[in-house]
Amino acid sequence: MINKIDKRDRAKVFRERLIRAMEAANMTQSGLSRAIGVDRSTISQLLTGTGARLPNAQVVGECAAALNVSSDWLLSLSDNPESAETLIANALSLENASRSLVDEQIFDWHREAEGYKIRHAPAGLPDMFKSDALLEWEYAPHIKRTQEQAISATQDRLNWMRSSKSDYEIIVPLHEMISFARAEGYYSDLPIDIRLAQIDRFLELSQQLYPRARLYLYDGKETFSSPLTVFGPLMATIYIGHHYIVFRDNQKVELLSQHFDQIVSIAQVSTRGLADFFGRYA
Repeated sequence: MINKIDKRDRAKVFRERLIRAMEAANMTQSGLSRAIGVDRSTISQLLTGTGARLPNAQVVGECAAALNVSSDWLLSLSDNPESAETLIANALSLENASRSLVDEQIFDWHREAEGYKIRHAPAGLPDMFKSDALLEWEYAPHIKRTQEQAISATQDRLNWMRSSKSDYEIIVPLHEMISFARAEGYYSDLPIDIRLAQIDRFLELSQQLYPRARLYLYDGKETFSSPLTVFGPLMATIYIGHHYIVFRDNQKVELLSQHFDQIVSIAQVSTRGLADFFGRYA
C-alpha cells in the first residue's frame, strides 16, 4: 500500500533523494544536465527549489535512468532505490558449475545457509552419501589434482556438511537408484565391489544421519525435478550442466521450495524403507 504524502513533503523528499543519488553516482549538476539533455539551471532548480511542484514524468525518468535508481524511489512511491534492471540482475544470475569433486561455490552456498533446511535434488546420486571409491570412479576423468588430494578435500567438505546445523532433505528418482542397484545404464561399468560397498554405505549413513538428513525416492514417471538445491529462504539453484541458475528472489525461492515439498509428499520410498528397496533391486 502506498502511503499518502503531502505534495510539499513529496517534493522535499524528491530533492533529498536526487541529491543522494547524485552523490552515490559521483555526478555533478553539469554531468546530470548533460546526461538527461536539459540546461544546468533546470537541475539547479530541481535541487534547490522549495515549492510543492515536481518535475514532469520524463525528467524524473531520465534522472532515474542516469543515476541507476528507480523513478518510484525518487517520487517516494518505493523505499527501494534500485532500478528494475538491477533488481532483476540481483534476483537471477548464472554461476559457473565445476565438473569436479571440489566445487568451492557449492560449498560457499552451504556455509551461507547453515542452520536452514537445505532441499537437494542431485543430478544423479547425492555426493554426500558416496564412498571414496564411487567418487573416484565417477569423477576421475575430471580431476585436475591427484585423486587422493581431491578425495581428501571433498571428504573435508562433506564432513562439514554432515556436522553443520542444517537440516537436509534429498530426493532421487526411483529409476536412478534402480539403475545403480542393478548396474544398468550410467552405472553399467561400475565394478560390483564398489556398487555393493556403496549400497552398504547408503544404508549405514542414512541411519546415522537420520532424522537430520532424510532421503526420499520418487516415481519419475509421475513427476519430474531438474537438479536443484534450495538453501533455506536465502536462495535456490538449478543445475544446467556448465552453470547454475541462481535465484535470490523470495517468490521464486518459495515456489521451488513448494515444488520440492510436493515431490517429498508423494515419494514412494523414504529413508526407513531403503533396506527393503535394495533388498528388492540389488
